[in-house]
Amino acid sequence: MLTIRADSTRGRKATALLVVLFGLVFAFSPAMYGKKKQQSQPVSKAQEGLKPDLSKVDVSKLVWPGPPNIARIKYVAYYAGMKIEQPAPGAKKQKPKTGWMDRLAGTKPQDEKEIIKTFPFQLMNPYGIAIDSHGLVYVADQRVGAVFVFNTDTRDVQLIRNGYEASFRLINGVAVDDDDRVFVSDGQLHRVLVFNTKYAGEKATYEVANVIEEGLKDPVGLAIDTENRLLYVVDTQQDQVLVYDADSLKLLRRIGTGGKNHYLTTPGDFALPSGVAVDKEGNVYVTDTFNNRVEIFDAEGQFVSFFGKHGDGPGYFARPKGIAVDGDGHIWVVYEYQDRVQVFNREGQLLAFFGERGHYPGQFSAAVGIAIDKDNRVFVTDQYGGRMQMFRYVTDAEAEAEKKRREEEAKAKASDGKENAKAQPQNSAAN
Repeated sequence: MLTIRADSTRGRKATALLVVLFGLVFAFSPAMYGKKKQQSQPVSKAQEGLKPDLSKVDVSKLVWPGPPNIARIKYVAYYAGMKIEQPAPGAKKQKPKTGWMDRLAGTKPQDEKEIIKTFPFQLMNPYGIAIDSHGLVYVADQRVGAVFVFNTDTRDVQLIRNGYEASFRLINGVAVDDDDRVFVSDGQLHRVLVFNTKYAGEKATYEVANVIEEGLKDPVGLAIDTENRLLYVVDTQQDQVLVYDADSLKLLRRIGTGGKNHYLTTPGDFALPSGVAVDKEGNVYVTDTFNNRVEIFDAEGQFVSFFGKHGDGPGYFARPKGIAVDGDGHIWVVYEYQDRVQVFNREGQLLAFFGERGHYPGQFSAAVGIAIDKDNRVFVTDQYGGRMQMFRYVTDAEAEAEKKRREEEAKAKASDGKENAKAQPQNSAAN
């Protein structure tokens, strides 16, 4: 134990300042986020050194599957954090004034505290994702201890921060309901915080409105059924999905059998589940991480089916994490160990996949979270890459329209070819 003695008034003041400083350092220490901190994957020599300069990469034709197939997924952009304002040329940096007591205790003057408050934070360990009715994208960053709020049009970023708008320890999942209430799960504080959102132009303010603690041990993934007014919370350590009333926030029921220490393999039970998603009919999809499968339940919580088995090839899983459902009912699953995103139908048939390990667009380094909005934008968090990538899903209707367009274009070309062929003998005879 560290003991500090104070034998004078000045000493007592300095001691108090040191205690405050220690508390601040501890509150923002990365060690606070160690519970789910993952071990870095081996990095090859080719990956060492500087990351590639993505500004020199032509992404305009980065699609899956590639030509001549009809593209179903298109790369759009990536987001790494807040804008970094460059100082004006020749501008002198102002040094804040520090008193001798501040220097002795190591505390920061108010000017420096304001600098920290407005510091342009970047993504370090992004996890869960959600989108609100205004198109703002919310990303929970475990290491920064904040929720980044991205305006994808202007690239402006706001933060819901530990120590300012809220108190966080280890944030994992995030969800937004139809009233734009923001739900954030905190594994170390065993709770879900609920924020009210107020908009003023393009800016928003966030205020803690409620706290959900009933029945929770280690909440991770979140999803909201806006039609049936249900909040789904994946509790990883309990191997269960807890279902709450989205309005009263009261616990209604549990899905899965708890207390078996991640050993259950029976359909309808889980072993260290991670992600959860809800479709338009209220069906619930859960990534059963240790069992390497996706389980499907109806809106009443009754088991329907599952698909998936262990493997490292397309169509297989090895520790699936994030999950989302698009407007056509396709199920998107993030497969972290191969840095792959796979798309399935409800029968578990693989429809498409993309991604591999790397730092270029469309590549990932520990992909873990995924969300899809009403405009068919697909967002994927890249943990060790420190970024969120945005893609565009080409719907079934759009793909069918493109198929018909190509068929009509081919018929027109064939018809022109026949007309040209008929005209050639006549021209020959005339000559």
